[in-house]
Amino acid sequence: MKTDNSKQKSGIFGRYGKVLLYLIVVVLINLVGLNLFTRFDLTANRVYSLSPASKEVVATLSEPLTFKVFFSANLPAPYNGVERYVHDLLQEYALAGNNYFNYEFYNPAGDDETAATNQELALSYGIQPVQIRAIEQDEVKFQKAYMGLAIIHGDLVETLPAISTTEGLEYQLTTTIKRMNNKISRLLGLPEKIKINLFLSSSLELVGPYMNLENLDMLPESISEMVKRLNGQLYNQIEFSFLDPSKAQVAEKIALDEQVMELKWKEFTNRQGQTILGDHGYAGISVSFSGQRQALHLISSVNMPVFGTQYGVIPLEDLEVMLNIAIENVIGINEKIAYLGSHGTLPLQAAMTVSGEPQSETASNFQRLLAQEYVPDTVTLKQLTRLAGVRTLIIARPTEKFTDWELYQLDQFLLQGNNLAIFYDPFQEKMPSQSMAMMGQGPSYEPLATGLEKLIAHYGVNVDQAYVMDSECFKQQLPPAQGGGERALYFAPLIENRNINKNYPFISNIKGLVMIKAAPLTVDVEKLAAAGIKAEKLFSSSDQSWLMEGNIDFNPAMMQPPANSDQFAGYDLAYLLEGSFTSYFSGRPLPEKLQESKVSDETSVSLEEEDIKDGVDEESKTLASLVEEGGLESSGVRLEKGKPGRIIVVGSADILGNNIVDEGGITPNAQLLMNMVDFLNDRQELAVLRSKTQRFNPLIDISPESRSLIKGANLVGLPLLVIFAGLLAWLKRGARRRKLRQMFAD
Repeated sequence: MKTDNSKQKSGIFGRYGKVLLYLIVVVLINLVGLNLFTRFDLTANRVYSLSPASKEVVATLSEPLTFKVFFSANLPAPYNGVERYVHDLLQEYALAGNNYFNYEFYNPAGDDETAATNQELALSYGIQPVQIRAIEQDEVKFQKAYMGLAIIHGDLVETLPAISTTEGLEYQLTTTIKRMNNKISRLLGLPEKIKINLFLSSSLELVGPYMNLENLDMLPESISEMVKRLNGQLYNQIEFSFLDPSKAQVAEKIALDEQVMELKWKEFTNRQGQTILGDHGYAGISVSFSGQRQALHLISSVNMPVFGTQYGVIPLEDLEVMLNIAIENVIGINEKIAYLGSHGTLPLQAAMTVSGEPQSETASNFQRLLAQEYVPDTVTLKQLTRLAGVRTLIIARPTEKFTDWELYQLDQFLLQGNNLAIFYDPFQEKMPSQSMAMMGQGPSYEPLATGLEKLIAHYGVNVDQAYVMDSECFKQQLPPAQGGGERALYFAPLIENRNINKNYPFISNIKGLVMIKAAPLTVDVEKLAAAGIKAEKLFSSSDQSWLMEGNIDFNPAMMQPPANSDQFAGYDLAYLLEGSFTSYFSGRPLPEKLQESKVSDETSVSLEEEDIKDGVDEESKTLASLVEEGGLESSGVRLEKGKPGRIIVVGSADILGNNIVDEGGITPNAQLLMNMVDFLNDRQELAVLRSKTQRFNPLIDISPESRSLIKGANLVGLPLLVIFAGLLAWLKRGARRRKLRQMFAD
């Protein structure tokens, strides 16, 4: 009996000892995990892992950087997921960074003293509560919540006042940190002050009340206080001046030189019978540094029946943001991007028409996205010096002829090791007259021959004079008045994931695109191989595509797929060329600027004597200086073969329009355009980071037979699998019973 009791006790102690040992091991593992831990990100694009570009940015910090995050506690879904993502993301930043990276969370929700202090702190950074919607007990309720953060780096402060989604948040934070870091380094090493001149004519005070411009006399003091506050953040590198052009002729001359907005009015009589004499005035801000200058409008304009235009003062908070961006641009924080503004290209910014309304067709959304990362500079080809220091030139839908001299400038710009992004349309849209439009006539399309297509063809890409129609296209929802349902817009192909080139990281994360009025591209394989140029197709239409040639008509009711299936094929819509390009003018005499100018512009009165005198020589000297700056080797001022460069050719310019590119830059089309620009400027890692999260993430398209097979497997396969598992268990138990029976039988 004692032996049995001792065995029983040892068994009990053995069991409890094992449990105690397990508890000790678990505690030790958790203690080790506080400092040494890892996690696995199994998402396709590693959405929950910090990108290499982000790690590099925080690892190179040289001054303390602090995140102050303001999130209300106990937020409803999906906003609680946003707070959790922000916390995890900042933890990843802290692990990848050095001791200079810090973050702290604040809860401004509640009525206690701590919440009130946190609310005060949030408001000091410009973070206001936002209204969110919550569903509780089958009821929709609205509540106010704080969801923002402030980034403090040295004396600089950047704010994200409302974070309602995780999409693109890492890209936004990383680029902000990088910009602030570069800004501090640049500010501390400035050889001179940044000059900010405020131009405001006192003559405007007389007509201000009639143009919705109240309290103009108080504006200089308000702007001065704003600049003073901004100067404290920028290490006192600002020199501010207020100039009144109405009181000093020198100030008026400076305003003219710096292209400050000028307002003119004729003599009129107000309602009190008083006569207001005709006069003019200036209103604007000029930011300049070391030869770089940027002008800011102080007053916005809209249509007004009496004066032709109605005006309003831009709010100070918006003006401060604009001023910050202008300062970054003039001191060289952001890289320049050139956009060709001549030759009838698609306008980058909306200009006021005669009626006071902005132009309907512009690329202003694309311009806003560019301005967040670069300095968009609208240039012409008259002065090569405007392209000095620029690595990428964007040309979008030119409609006017290029002279040989202008093509020569583009050719030499590329051969200096620079890049071209060309969005080419082979047709020009001609709108009908008002009377013809009332009769139902639509626009006509005339073939274009600007000369640029010859330059592109020389490099190896041909833009065919046709438009690609695709059965896999965007479907327009019809209103009930038109019968409802969907209508296929064949001229707007949907580019599926399988037709997008995944060889380049900047486009690999893009899962789908929408093209519009796209021309097919073909490449000269033999010419490319002989020149040593690498050509990669970026994306193409589906194999259910056909071409619209000759009579172009985009009326959906008049378009039908061809009856013959042999007419269907896939067409390439965008190409990337890389390599050392050979000059289009190799073996040909240098084009003459003067002669080509006369031919291309018959309506011009005359050229300036200086241009006639200098002619080609002056432009050649400028080109020679650019070549010297770039460190290129050549036998003269012209290059026959240049350093490696890149060309992106897209057979559509309409994809730059505001109806395709959204303001926030979150659609695949907008991300692709910005990724192209980043790739051409050797910022591919940031391009990958931008498209890391995709709102448009379609399922893999499979055949109907495969879908039926998968459905059958789900309906029948799983029950059969359970039955098979049960049979295996039954057979295993039977074998065990037989084995035991055999053992005891022996």
